[in-house]
Amino acid sequence: MTEYILSIILLAPFIGVVVLFFIPNEKPLAVRTTAAIAGLIPTLLSFYLLYAYDSAAGGYQFTEQYVWSKDLGISFFLGVDGISIPLVLASSILLFTGVFISWHIEDRPKEFFIFLLILAAATIGVYVSLDLFFLYFFYEMSVLPMYVLLGIWGSHTKGYLEMADRQKRDSVGFIFNFASNSKEYAAMKLTLFLSAGAVVALIAILIIYATSGLNTFNIVELQAHGQVPKHLHDILFLLIFFGFASIAPIWPLHSWSPVGHAAAPAAVSMLHAGVLMKLGHFSIIRVGYTLFPEATRDWMPLAAVLCVFSIVYGGLVAYFQRDTKYVIGYSSSSHMGYVFLGMAALNVMSMTGAVLYMFAHALATGMLFAIAGYVYDQTHTRDIPSLGGLSSRMPFISGIFIVAVAASFGLPLTVNFIGELMILVGSWEIYPVQTIIAVLGIGLTLAYLFRMMRGIFYGPMNPHYAHARDASPFVDRLPLLVMAATSIYFGLFPTQFIHVIQAGVAPLIAAIQGSGPFTPIGGPF
Repeated sequence: MTEYILSIILLAPFIGVVVLFFIPNEKPLAVRTTAAIAGLIPTLLSFYLLYAYDSAAGGYQFTEQYVWSKDLGISFFLGVDGISIPLVLASSILLFTGVFISWHIEDRPKEFFIFLLILAAATIGVYVSLDLFFLYFFYEMSVLPMYVLLGIWGSHTKGYLEMADRQKRDSVGFIFNFASNSKEYAAMKLTLFLSAGAVVALIAILIIYATSGLNTFNIVELQAHGQVPKHLHDILFLLIFFGFASIAPIWPLHSWSPVGHAAAPAAVSMLHAGVLMKLGHFSIIRVGYTLFPEATRDWMPLAAVLCVFSIVYGGLVAYFQRDTKYVIGYSSSSHMGYVFLGMAALNVMSMTGAVLYMFAHALATGMLFAIAGYVYDQTHTRDIPSLGGLSSRMPFISGIFIVAVAASFGLPLTVNFIGELMILVGSWEIYPVQTIIAVLGIGLTLAYLFRMMRGIFYGPMNPHYAHARDASPFVDRLPLLVMAATSIYFGLFPTQFIHVIQAGVAPLIAAIQGSGPFTPIGGPF
């Protein structure tokens, strides 16, 4: 089974989709059980990947390659290294837990779980692809289910109900009216932003293919023997960076993300923030860093400047939000700035922290969005000032929320703390100004998350929500316990995780540093 483990991890959700086609909606338990099994298989195998990976040997392991088109140089080439394994694990965990978070969906549950499985499988496909064609294929595949899941099962944001009926029916307004608060608008904005960025990245991929002299999309071969002209390296790196950074999302390409979070169902928000946003960081590393180390050294300092805006702007806007999902959505945009800071410093410490933080953020944000969705299901509001005192009605939910908040701002004993600390320590000598701002950003994170926690769970209770109940013993508690336990476990025992990540990061950084001295553009800032 080890020989085909990546195929099983990737195809298990797709097989679940095929099985679901033959199960009628009149059998909801069978639908949910099938989706849960399709999520459990890749989760268990992804944990196996983490502990079976030989960090001493490093490189791409568990590889599989099947020629798809010899004439075009396209092959279904799968493999993982220390950078992709944590993200495959994050995708699998959030798929499995997302199924249980969505357990009570009654509107066409079969179709919902089909699109959820496709979304998660597409993200896994990006992380395990070593062929540019299939990496881009799975990247684009992730957009379609997001559009459908938001447009059908999403919710309108505050203010939509006050819109005139004519505005609600005007589909053109959903695209061009930036004051709209409809789920259709959120779905279309997400699609337009990600598709536009994907086209920019596609241009770079096609130029790489056309100029490499190898007639292949194989990343390993392109890295070893590619002959892309030197004068194109900077241009191609910038196309790759900005093409994929739109999904990351880096400022100022971020505005689609909080809107998408607010409109999405809870499980979709979990996958959106937990793994879909990381497709950008990963693709920049896998394509840009790997194929153009010199251009990476020259241009990643630009990310070190833009990440400051992401951290500060996202944090400030999150603080002034009233909607729980907008708070978490802008928080996610802010926290992605820390990942870019770790990537920009270009040393093993900071890069290891960046990859670890992507995994950690997936768990913490997954818990926050899951709880925000549960509170909404119980109260039918996301307006923080309208809530309060729910801890007396929801002791379990409020307890897990405390764990999620602690993880989000990097409290010791959570894996977020280790990733955050490695980013800050690794970035200090290269970017002291950004590092100081990032530390201040942690304080801002504390402020808006504590404010939200107090507004929802403490203080006087609104009698309108006296009917709210705590999570049920199994279905509602299991996904939250899985995410909380995983975050704490790897916070206590991070050694294997760090060794695996460093095995993927070290040769990449060595190639970049070996391409010449690294001097940040414009000095330390």
